[in-house]
Amino acid sequence: MSLNKAPKNHVFYRNQNWHYPKIVKGEGVYLYDENGKKYLDGCSGSAVANIGHGNKEVAEYVKEHVERIAFTHLSRWTVDSIENCAAKVAEWAPGDLNHVYFVSGGSESTETAIKMARQYFVERDGVSSSKWKVISKWNSFHGNTMGSLSMTGITGRRKIYDPMLINFPKIPQFYHYRNPWACETLEETSIKAAEALEAEIVRIGADNVAAFITEPVVGSAAPGVHPTKTYFEMVRAICHKYDVLLIVDEVMAGFGRTGKRFAMEHFGVVPDIITTAKGMSCGYTPMGACISSDKIFNTIMVEGSGHFVHGHTYAGNPLSCGIAHKVIEIMERDGFVENAATMGDYLMEKIQTLYKYPIVGDIRGKGLMIGIEFVKNQDTKEPFDPKKAVKGMLTNQCLEEGLVIYPGGGSVDGVRGDHCLIAPPVNITKEEVDELFASFEAGIKRTCKELGYEI
Repeated sequence: MSLNKAPKNHVFYRNQNWHYPKIVKGEGVYLYDENGKKYLDGCSGSAVANIGHGNKEVAEYVKEHVERIAFTHLSRWTVDSIENCAAKVAEWAPGDLNHVYFVSGGSESTETAIKMARQYFVERDGVSSSKWKVISKWNSFHGNTMGSLSMTGITGRRKIYDPMLINFPKIPQFYHYRNPWACETLEETSIKAAEALEAEIVRIGADNVAAFITEPVVGSAAPGVHPTKTYFEMVRAICHKYDVLLIVDEVMAGFGRTGKRFAMEHFGVVPDIITTAKGMSCGYTPMGACISSDKIFNTIMVEGSGHFVHGHTYAGNPLSCGIAHKVIEIMERDGFVENAATMGDYLMEKIQTLYKYPIVGDIRGKGLMIGIEFVKNQDTKEPFDPKKAVKGMLTNQCLEEGLVIYPGGGSVDGVRGDHCLIAPPVNITKEEVDELFASFEAGIKRTCKELGYEI
């Protein structure tokens, strides 16, 4: 039965059991509610508001662009802002990822990627091509549309929609803290996770597999989890061996979040497709993209039919493209990617001290994309009973301390497991990091006491 805590108005809120404080203003890394309370946005909404709130330069640009042109449809027109944004994204993307298909968000970008992968093989091999399956992983999140949810490996998000989803194959994640192979090192886990891909391709037949999709650093499903370079080196070779496209989901990790322009720079491998969104426009407009290699673009658009059978009304919206381009220019000009690396290292060093609290089980991440997993017992890694709702408890305690975190759960078995993501704006200062850490530690202390631990 619903707790009916949400405001009584005409909004269909996502969760009727949450009370939804009303935000009236955002400025820099802070949000302010209607009662005047200030919150440090320690998760950038959901790793979205990467350059913070209330950026005057972006606001002025939006006004100018709206007055000039708000909307054209990409099926008939092009606009300078669309072309300029695509050029800048291609410049940031690694290798030969030179072709940008704009969409409105992360789910659309991953959905676009699997359609692109399927059409690539149809254009190359003919309509009889049997390559259509997409291998993904457990403890992954790729979106909420039916295609992207079919790839998602969070059972809690899938259960009620299972009869409507494609039964895409899943393999284990490079989730070292709870790896199923009893590996002692992250390198060993990375190797085993890569070997699992080859085993699955062989099991279902390479002729049936179009693509493999993976996050480079895991977002909401197991925040901060990442492999060693060996994983992506092996995966790239496996995909080449079996004629499978490699799709890397950087919806959360892309555009500076991990201290690199794209997280794949940490691993030195170029995929066939990158999907991205969130930090691409930093929340100033809904925006996403599917970035493809020369090989895929040329096969479909130059040597093939020349027509990608796909489209959304707001794909390539000139205003959104212009805003995204302006945001990327600001990040580049002001050194925010480098700041994410520096402040990420600083914050990670401070957060390591939180192991002294009995509920902190694992800390992992890259740059300003840091995940913390909470457990009932540090030695056994036993998770809390979901009925205790520890993730909600921690969220509320941090809010009391003036800090917003990104909670999640189900990482152990789809039901059990509590964790959170710390992902503040990438322009955060050292003093603001200190404030974030102090509030986070205070929130953890309060949670420990509420759970009955002696601190």
